[in-house]
Amino acid sequence: MWLIIIFSILVLDILWNTFLWGYKDRNITDIESDDAACFCEEAKSITLKGNNTKAIILVHGYPSSPRMYEYSAKRFFEAGYDVYVPLLPGFGTDVKEFEKTNFTQWFNYLCRYYEKIRADYPTVFVLGTSMGGLMTLKLGELYCNTPKAPNALVSIAAPVVYNSIRDHIITDWRFSFMRTIALFKPTFAAKTVKGNPKSEDGNELWTGYSGLFIKQGISLVHAMPPVRKDLGKITCPLFAIQDVGDKTVPFGNLKIIQKENKSTDFKTLETKMGNFNHTHHALLLYRSIQGELTDTILDFLKDKE
Repeated sequence: MWLIIIFSILVLDILWNTFLWGYKDRNITDIESDDAACFCEEAKSITLKGNNTKAIILVHGYPSSPRMYEYSAKRFFEAGYDVYVPLLPGFGTDVKEFEKTNFTQWFNYLCRYYEKIRADYPTVFVLGTSMGGLMTLKLGELYCNTPKAPNALVSIAAPVVYNSIRDHIITDWRFSFMRTIALFKPTFAAKTVKGNPKSEDGNELWTGYSGLFIKQGISLVHAMPPVRKDLGKITCPLFAIQDVGDKTVPFGNLKIIQKENKSTDFKTLETKMGNFNHTHHALLLYRSIQGELTDTILDFLKDKE
């Protein structure tokens, strides 16, 4: 009898972790980004303005910073765009401050930011990588069929599924225990990172956090199913990109986006990078591909102005 009870509790705990039953972001109070609180200059927002009539917003990933767009931001500006790379609130700050934030607060800030830029320009594009790509898709679902619709969206390595046997996508099996672990220890080896000298191909410039932020990770994973469910609401032009060897977000995510979005002007690109000492994930950070990929994105956007 006791074995049955223990087994049942274990199964229920795994299901509670896996499906996030009853989960919601508790604190959804609006917060603002603060460059002055950044742990280093490189993590700060990037703004390049030249009185252009078109703008592009670049959304960084988790747990990264605007530095991932240092190269492409300059390229977009040279091509005639005002460029905005906001630091999402909580990011770039002390670890303890970042621990207080969640996906709802990050995305709500992005919406406020987007609406302000949208009101100032007749042409606005949004590009996001990883979590920034997920947010870009969610932004499209929210605004595509409204007067505030973006002129086009670009998602790079966007996750819309975390662990799903049905979709043959497993990002990390450990997630089946993380919610329980978070009750006792919310982070593991969490620290700020300014560059990664052991990497190459531009990835040595990666700036953000390392370690595990379990509560923030759960918040992010919880945001994925609603975005996947609403992919059919994306009707504005969409360019979805991912490398087949992505070691951070399983490549199957791109296949889902390809199949389930309803954009009337959809383009996709499956890149195949060489054998580099990085995860093939933050594509616009890598010297070996960032030039050609930026050219390809600019060609896509040119027809949407």
